[in-house]
Amino acid sequence: MVRVHDLDAALRFFCAGLGLKETRRKDNEQARYTLVFLAADETPNAEIELTYNWPPEDGSPPEDYGSARNFGHLAFRVSDLYATCARLRSMGYIINRPPRDGHMAFVRSPDLISVELLQDGYLPPREPWVSMPNTGSW
Repeated sequence: MVRVHDLDAALRFFCAGLGLKETRRKDNEQARYTLVFLAADETPNAEIELTYNWPPEDGSPPEDYGSARNFGHLAFRVSDLYATCARLRSMGYIINRPPRDGHMAFVRSPDLISVELLQDGYLPPREPWVSMPNTGSW
């Protein structure tokens, strides 16, 4: 389960950016939250649950979840690490740890969840990734 502040932004990252598909959704009006379940085509039984707590009815600020690194990170195996990183960059996401080795990269979701991207198979190192420095924390 990953708590998100902006459900639309989180879905853009995980679905448009990483290629996951929404498998189901549950709104709970009494408890004021929405659960959205996502999975990859290759692993439909392994789901990520996005939890969106609705804004407080009294107009107070939403709960601060912190940096979200206290649980570790998510990892996804991708068929083309360079293409995935390029797509995420074109969408405005920072590649915090570029895929310099052709094997691994890190990016953070809009809610600062660290996401490790792992190449399925082997890709030789290539530019511009080899020369890119780390950016921020991951």
